[in-house]
Amino acid sequence: MHNAQILIVEDNPDVAGILADFLESLGAIVDFATNGEHGYQLASDNNFDAIILDLMLPKMDGLTVAENLRNQGCTTPILMLTALDTKQDLLKGFSSGADNYLPKPFDLDELAARLRALIKRHRGNVAKGVLRYGSLELNTAEHSAYRNGQKLVLTPTCYQILQLLMNRAPNIVKREELIQLLWGEQTPSADSLRSHMYQLRNQVDKPFEFPMITTVPKVGFKLESEPNAPE
Repeated sequence: MHNAQILIVEDNPDVAGILADFLESLGAIVDFATNGEHGYQLASDNNFDAIILDLMLPKMDGLTVAENLRNQGCTTPILMLTALDTKQDLLKGFSSGADNYLPKPFDLDELAARLRALIKRHRGNVAKGVLRYGSLELNTAEHSAYRNGQKLVLTPTCYQILQLLMNRAPNIVKREELIQLLWGEQTPSADSLRSHMYQLRNQVDKPFEFPMITTVPKVGFKLESEPNAPE
């Protein structure tokens, strides 16, 4: 967490203060926004390592902030905080572009562990190069992905999933491997992986005629190359 640039978007000054004191004690550099519009502007204009984003915010709610950032191509990891903890809230958070989700009240050590995992994945820690499979291209140096030359707008989590699928293609990636990659020893909600795969399919498959991501029932997922496409 040393020197990590963290943006906290939280309208409760007590919560924001507790988060800032804790993260600064770990060596992070913290910036603040107390409403969604300001948070969106800061996230758009600066390069943060992670964003802690409250769901219920004045001027622009957290879901809208996350969705707008993803639509403009921002790939900064987003950890969403909320006092709401229903399945529907979880799915809305992931579909808007959040990478992880923490209900209030939360444990600070758990928050730090999730942030570290998100930041580590976002920074990549992988060798520079380009992966190709069929019409898909993933540039690990630029942290970007394309299909048929069209740039895909991926969250850091979706990027990691696609990278693993491409590394293994055309072989199967088991669900347990994806869960270990994304959450480590933490046990996610049963809907968490499903939500991220839905979001990934919206980028990789939905705009195109041939769906490449295939579900292998009770096992996992794999990539299928389009007919006549090079592998």
